[in-house]
Amino acid sequence: MTKATDKKLIVGLDIGTSKVCALVGEALPDGLVNVIGVGSSPSKGMDKGGVNDLESVVKSVQRAVDQAELMADCQITSVYLSLSGKHIRCQTEKGMVPISDKEVTQDDVDNVIHTAKSVKISDEHRTLHVIPQEFAIDYQEGIKNPVGLSGVRMEASVHMITCHNDMARNIVKAVERCGLKVDQLIFSGLAASYAVLTADERELGVCVVDIGGGTMDMAVWTGGALRHAEVIPYAGNVVTSDIAYAFGTPPGDAEEIKVKYGCALSELVSKDAKVDVPSVGGRPSRSLQSQTLAEVIEPRYSELLGLVNQKLVEIQEQLRNTGVKHQLAAGIVLTGGASQMEGLIECAERVFRNQVRLGRPLALSGLTDYVQAPHYATAVGLLHYGKDSQTFEDSELEPKRSVAGLFTKISGWLRKEF
Repeated sequence: MTKATDKKLIVGLDIGTSKVCALVGEALPDGLVNVIGVGSSPSKGMDKGGVNDLESVVKSVQRAVDQAELMADCQITSVYLSLSGKHIRCQTEKGMVPISDKEVTQDDVDNVIHTAKSVKISDEHRTLHVIPQEFAIDYQEGIKNPVGLSGVRMEASVHMITCHNDMARNIVKAVERCGLKVDQLIFSGLAASYAVLTADERELGVCVVDIGGGTMDMAVWTGGALRHAEVIPYAGNVVTSDIAYAFGTPPGDAEEIKVKYGCALSELVSKDAKVDVPSVGGRPSRSLQSQTLAEVIEPRYSELLGLVNQKLVEIQEQLRNTGVKHQLAAGIVLTGGASQMEGLIECAERVFRNQVRLGRPLALSGLTDYVQAPHYATAVGLLHYGKDSQTFEDSELEPKRSVAGLFTKISGWLRKEF
């Protein structure tokens, strides 16, 4: 992957609606990811996770990759690529196999997962991820790691995430036009979870909401396993367009005003604060009260978070009906570029009536000043994902594999269906 060094480098590429981000990292023995290269550029040609102008996407990707190569002093040849969009679907399936030798081996685990994922999915879709939730052996349920246990038959519950073939093909095509190979496609919400969650949160029950420019990616975890994945095709851009319409200002300026002066809770804004708003058509700019801006932003963010809350109520009802622990005791974690607005956490706590925190990437070293921000969560998650995949591949060389911790080894089971 590199010309400058023989180290095993991992590259994460996140092509969002508003920005493209490329990160180069290396896996450290202590489980951290050392970030050695960062590249980002404004995203052109993407909308709500889909490609609508291939050439523009290729140029945006090339700019971000060039920057990352320059900083890391390496040549990037392959990437882990994130994927989002309302075409993402998920389903939970079960499989059962007899235990071949009275004691569960890794082959038995692979077989039962293969059985569970062998369901028919729509012809237009392909499987992105097959993620084990838990196993049962005879009468014992809720087993995280069955290897070495005795029994007659084993059942597995797996969570499958699928995506639309053509949507995936288009985004891969854009990356391949830059001379890069896609190691694997990863759902953005899963990648963000890898970056910002702790093991305790996944166990207690938590929902990650990655709020980007065009989509909000949701991932619901309870009992240490992923239970639901969903993409809502509305996000930060609708707030920008509300500001543009309300104040008659160009969208580019509306975005800048939102980022610099926006607040999602009008009561936090000082009565005297003012904002300079550019006009269109060469008219002079105007001065408006910051509170007026917050009064445009707050209802839209409340509405967006309300959509998430509505989905959560439905998801928890489904989990309750299938007998799965469904409490989100660890609350909600907001991450992504549009989650960084002042007052958003307080606004979200009112909507969800639960604890909410801002998710910043964890377990990093190297260029942390650059990447420990919510808008890098997905890209950092891709590095963690790539690191765990490499760990698993290395361990396959050993005669006896141990499955140490489901979450770190999960990647081995996230079969490359691509």
